[in-house]
Amino acid sequence: LDLVKAMGAERMMEPEVASDEAIARLHEPHYIEQVKSFSEHPWQPAAMGVGTNDVPAFHDMHEVSARIAGGSLGGVQRILDGETDHAFSPGGGLHHAMRTRAAGFCVYNDVALAVAAARDAGHRVMYIDLDVHHGDGVQALFWDDPRVLTCSVHESGRSLFPGTGMVEETGGPLAPGTACNAPLDVGVGDETWWAVVNLVVPVLADMFKPTFIVSQHGCDSHALDPLAHLRLTTVSYLRATQLVDRVAHEHADGRWLATGGGGYDAYRVVPRSWALVWLAQDHREPPARTPEGWRERWEEPAEAYGQAPLPVDLVDPPGTVSPDPDVIVSRNLKRARASLVRSLELLAGC
Repeated sequence: LDLVKAMGAERMMEPEVASDEAIARLHEPHYIEQVKSFSEHPWQPAAMGVGTNDVPAFHDMHEVSARIAGGSLGGVQRILDGETDHAFSPGGGLHHAMRTRAAGFCVYNDVALAVAAARDAGHRVMYIDLDVHHGDGVQALFWDDPRVLTCSVHESGRSLFPGTGMVEETGGPLAPGTACNAPLDVGVGDETWWAVVNLVVPVLADMFKPTFIVSQHGCDSHALDPLAHLRLTTVSYLRATQLVDRVAHEHADGRWLATGGGGYDAYRVVPRSWALVWLAQDHREPPARTPEGWRERWEEPAEAYGQAPLPVDLVDPPGTVSPDPDVIVSRNLKRARASLVRSLELLAGC
């Protein structure tokens, strides 16, 4: 937030706490009550995915998680009300939460609640998930919904949590083709990732013809991220955010909610990556450098966490990581193309 403020962002709204009724649009009431119980008694035995290493319980976790959901729901509502074309909920993107279970640091699936709100308002929603982990919760919640298309580009579940997102996952019997997954090999970098995203996203949008875009911009695919195995730079995030913006304007009259997501190099990577989302939504070209005052403000805590020095370049310079071998690019593109063709054929059939 400090970085986007330093770049000129002025309109920031405090997210409201989502009501139990709003959360129950996708989560079962007894699950919400279980989360509330952990909010008051976090040391009780694990239940429904809470109290585990993936989702540790803590005091007020319901209110915190409901406020995250409220941020994404509020962004959708402002778009629906015509107050803005684009909205960004950087605290959101908790795409692993299921109807009755927490998972992968995610308690309430704010981004799925946002998709449901846009769908319930009559829109055809395209959900684009760029996190390094498969967007399994969102896919599961809309598995049989022909009004929602989920597209996820991620490291293969064969090497990374949550173990899903294979090309064979294409949607339920009531919505064939509305799930498209592009799993990537360990170690791929900018060339492969961007080639796959640039292939899959525009073609799916042309076929599905969405009227509302929701995107998740997890930046845990960066080469510096400690929890995954891809080698992206912020060059990829710049390209992808500008692509999503173009898709939103070409198909959805600009209606676009973006959220944050994963990202565990919290000083060097996350601020720059999500600043690029804001810049794309504000239709600004990124400046060459991060502001000096911002670097000075955060250098000491970054050093304490082993994430210093803070980068001078907003967009990582050429040569930050080595190029992908041609065989890696072609193998992953071939897999993504097969997944895309499968979804297109199924969509055409229904």
